[in-house]
Amino acid sequence: MKYLVLFTYLVLSASFVQAKKPNFILIFMDDMGYGDLGCYGATKQKTPHLDQMAKEGIKLTSFYAAPVCSVSRAQLLTGCYGARISVPGVYGPGSPQGLNPSETTIAEHLKQLGYATQCIGKWHVGDQAEFLPTKQGFDHYLGIPYSNDMQGKPLDSEERVVPLLRDDKIERLLKDEDQRDIVELYTQEAIQFIRAKKDQPFFLYLPHTAIHTPIYESKKFSGKSQNGRVGDWIQEVDDSTGRILAVLKELKLDENTLVVFTSDNGPWESQGRDAGSAGPLRGAKGSTWEGGIRVPTIARWTGKISAGTSNDAVLGTIDLLPTLVSLAGGKVAEQPLIDGRDASAQFMGKSTESPRVAHYGFLQYQLQTVRQGPWKLAITPQNEAMSRPVKDDAKGPEPRLYHLGKDIGETTNVAVANPEVVAQLRALAEKMNAEIGGSHPTARRPAGKAPDAKTLYPMQPRRKAAAAKKK
Repeated sequence: MKYLVLFTYLVLSASFVQAKKPNFILIFMDDMGYGDLGCYGATKQKTPHLDQMAKEGIKLTSFYAAPVCSVSRAQLLTGCYGARISVPGVYGPGSPQGLNPSETTIAEHLKQLGYATQCIGKWHVGDQAEFLPTKQGFDHYLGIPYSNDMQGKPLDSEERVVPLLRDDKIERLLKDEDQRDIVELYTQEAIQFIRAKKDQPFFLYLPHTAIHTPIYESKKFSGKSQNGRVGDWIQEVDDSTGRILAVLKELKLDENTLVVFTSDNGPWESQGRDAGSAGPLRGAKGSTWEGGIRVPTIARWTGKISAGTSNDAVLGTIDLLPTLVSLAGGKVAEQPLIDGRDASAQFMGKSTESPRVAHYGFLQYQLQTVRQGPWKLAITPQNEAMSRPVKDDAKGPEPRLYHLGKDIGETTNVAVANPEVVAQLRALAEKMNAEIGGSHPTARRPAGKAPDAKTLYPMQPRRKAAAAKKK
């Protein structure tokens, strides 16, 4: 009898282990460029924990986000190009628009599959009650709900502040110097969540406020890099990531947790010494040149992803939703349509081909570029970065073609020598543009709208605040 009991126990235990769903942690940087990590070529700041993460996992070298903040976050959360879901650019405090609650986010998909979900950090897809994380599939939220430079002045104070939300309520208003503790606050909250949910599948979305300007590195990391404040803040985030990975190891969750580290767009070049680096790529934040939308990306899953590998398959934040849902044992419905595809094979190193026909580069609703394999076609003029003009070699009316495998810096237009490639990519662009680009799309879904939008706290009119600042 005891052998029967033991056999039954072993079978049930094996079934439990086999059925245990993986945990997911998405660490999403703000304005970190392709050249800001040691494993991507950085030398002025040290990123030992992220470099080790790359040694233990896979480095994705053709991974795309979007040119600016809000659209990039909407793409990650929904698996759709921003143009498809009417999130074209950046939302300010009190905006009446946001990510439509009718869209199904990663968190909502995973919650339906039994996951505990938490968002910690910068949300930035709408600050009205109906757009906040707790209404979009997250059990809990802690963070600054938009960019850290979107400070306001309360009616009773002349000090600039940003709100720190706990779920859907303001926990406190952060003055500028208070932001020096923001990475530490996020890290402690993340570790607390992991410890609390270690016995059930969990999804942690950690969109850092760093390294968006104004930069507020903590006193502990100030002056520690050879790259000024931005390098210091990068090193602080590297330390944060190392602490999170260490907790996974301590709790023996390494082999059941996929950790992805990536960024929302390229570096904010106009911020001078406070800007990150796009490395060998042309362009920066606010553009569809590679430097504006191709971002450093590392994935680690001990025992599942081969250590020390890299993959140049064309992937992007839009692929994260279907990939995670698939790995969790779920399936994304065919309707409403999403643009991302399951990239499990690419993450696991089983394929070097993109799961999609092409990747499209939008600047708001204007489709500007198409990438397929090593080829990238630019069908419109492209500004170099936010608040930067179009250079002479990008002004012409004719499309420009670049072979990124041979010319990662997009310096040489080879369209004339490759008319077949130009025609093929142009046809793809015309089809996608008809669907979701321009002013007469056939398949664009509406943004969410809040009828009585207001700022999260009563603040001085911006004109009054700006005038007071000048004085």
